[in-house]
Formats: sequence, C-alpha cells, structure tokens
Amino acid sequence: MTLPPGPLTFAPILKRIIWGGRRLGDRLGKPIGEETDYAESWELVDRADDQSTVQTGPLAGMTVTQVLSAFPSEVLGRHKEARKFPLLLKYLDCNRVLSVQVHPADEYALKMTKPDLGKTEAWYIVEAEPHSVIYAGLKPGVDRIALAEAIQNGETESVLHSFKPAAGQCVFIPAGTVHALGDGLLVAEVQQSSDTTFRLFDWNRVDAVGNPRPLHIRQSLEVTDYARGPIHPQIPTPGVGGWELLVDCEKFMLRRAQRNSSQESFKTGGDDSPVVLMVTSGRIILEGEGWEPQFFAVGETVLLPANLGESTIRLVTQDANVLEINLP
Repeated sequence: MTLPPGPLTFAPILKRIIWGGRRLGDRLGKPIGEETDYAESWELVDRADDQSTVQTGPLAGMTVTQVLSAFPSEVLGRHKEARKFPLLLKYLDCNRVLSVQVHPADEYALKMTKPDLGKTEAWYIVEAEPHSVIYAGLKPGVDRIALAEAIQNGETESVLHSFKPAAGQCVFIPAGTVHALGDGLLVAEVQQSSDTTFRLFDWNRVDAVGNPRPLHIRQSLEVTDYARGPIHPQIPTPGVGGWELLVDCEKFMLRRAQRNSSQESFKTGGDDSPVVLMVTSGRIILEGEGWEPQFFAVGETVLLPANLGESTIRLVTQDANVLEINLP
C-alpha cells in the first residue's frame, strides 16, 4: 500500500466542557448537537486516548497512529524517528472564562506518575468580544510566596496580568506560564501533544451537583516560571514569501497568510517535514504536483505530508486567513 498523493483531513473530536458554547458549529461548521457546551474541537491529535481518524479518501477511517506506522517517512519526513505527531491542534469556544492554570515543561511532565509531554502553546484569536479578557503571566514582582498567598486568600486574579485581545492577535504561552482565556473568545490553539493541566483557580465554580473541579495547587506552584512576568500579544514579523511569522520556538513555528492587494498565493512545504494548515476564515485552494487542486473553507484543518514537497495556497476570498504550523 502506498500513501495516496494529496492532503489529509481528519474528523474533528468534539469535547463538551462547562465553559463551552455553540460557535464551533455556528462559526466553524463543526458537527455539534443541540447542547450548548461544546468547548473544544480537536483537529489533529495523536495520543493513546484520543486519535484523529482520516475523514475521506483511500485512508478513510485510519487513525493517525496507523497512518504514521504505515508511512513514517512519507508523512513525517526528517521527523520520522518520532513515530508520533508531536503537536495537538484544536479550536476553543470560550463561552465562559476558563480556569486559571499552568502547564509543566517536558522535564517535569516526563517524571510524573503517568509520564506526558510538557505543554508550550500558542493561541490565535479568531473572534473576540469587546469585553473579552486574556490572563497571561504574573504581574511584575509576583513570586512563589505572593502567588501562594493570593490563592490561599481567594485573590488569585489580583496577581495575574491581563489585557483585552483582538481578532487576529497571537499569544504565545511557554510552559510554566500562568494563564486563562476569558469569555467571548473563539481561538485556534497550537500546542505540544499533551493533556497535562494544573488548575490553581476555577472562579469558585461548581458542577450540577455542587462539586468544584479539582485544583492542583502544589503542582502549579512547583512548575510556574516566576521570572517570566506579563505576557503580551506577539508582534507579527514579515517573512519569506509574504508569510507573517507569529511564533518561532523549539516546539513549533506558526505563520499566517492573509490576502492583500499584492498577494493572493503563498508557497508551503518543501523542506522534508509535514505541514498543518488551519483555515481560520474564508476559503482557499490547495495545489500541488501529482494531485488535484482541493478547496478548503473556514474551520478546516489540513495535514500536508512531507513527501508532497512544495504546495501552493491560493486565497480565494478577500477574508481568507490561513495559519501554517511547522515542526522545527
């Protein structure tokens, strides 16, 4: 069996959580039901408990693990030794404020009772209400003692740096950064393939029977990076071929393509590494050698295997916006 030429798309895995809403369906076209708490759409995930499955074509129904096991060189290219896809791509509908949390770095996470990767992540703001707030990092001078006291006294919010985000902004959250997404946000998230979260405050919420969600105060205080301070939106950097560089870290590189008066097409791939594209608005056409051009619309996520070489993205609509995620 050979890997069919062309992009791979996967069925979204929908997660219902207390802070979710309905925008994953209403704005991004995800197949939600009648409930009002759809919080996350996992677009591409390769974990033991969660596996994306190919949505269409000859490989339909195969999991990511099965695809990578059958075609490691073709899909992963120079990253074939990893055997697992190291990133998790998702959309989040923040209908209510999320818990205040922090993620460990790899060194800490790999030593846990159930070893995991750490979690460095980035948020791309697809939509934001005028009142929306992001909490990212601690205020200047807040150390472990000050954070512990604020948590103990029920004043966690008082030590958090916050700002009002706008659509189109990107926020980089390295492991060890205390953070929370506020309500009214629709976000595309790029992160390490980890599901380890330490909650240090949940706004005194309880579930339907009056029970609060578990907190992880000791772990949170241990993994927080107290030297980092406030986090602000990234400043986009003009890059090669019209792309804007949003994040370049040791775990991933995140770039953005937007249609403007001088450019409607962008090159992607071609460095023997897989590429993930997330269409956050509008419509695009993907073209490459050896396969038919394909249309993709807002909310769709595409994996371009390494063996496809260089492909072309054509932004069909004026509002087209594409995120490109690369492995380092």
